[in-house]
Amino acid sequence: MAKFTEDELVQLKAALRKRYLDLQDEVRSELTHASDSRDSDLAEYLNNIPDDIDTALVDRQINEMRELEMSVKYLSELEFGDCIDCGNEIGFERLLAYPSAQRCIQCQRQYEKAFPQEANSSL
Repeated sequence: MAKFTEDELVQLKAALRKRYLDLQDEVRSELTHASDSRDSDLAEYLNNIPDDIDTALVDRQINEMRELEMSVKYLSELEFGDCIDCGNEIGFERLLAYPSAQRCIQCQRQYEKAFPQEANSSL
């Protein structure tokens, strides 16, 4: 695990939680934007998603939420902050700005060049 101070860990945990809650609100807002469906109607609503919902946006948001959940797990298992490609530290400032970052900036650039169709520019 990258070496963070206790204060940095507290800040990273707060950033992870804030981003997760922000994404949760964005997804909820996008889903309720087109309809005032109740929770009990959610399954039926999701099976008949209106045309004005940006499903690609919701998909990206949900995927980022999953990445954040994994980051919280890694943080609790002391495996947080290391690049999944090179193993080097991702860096506190990068993680604070983009809590679900899984790659250092250099590896993220290489990834985006190799897989431009899959990469959401996250630098």
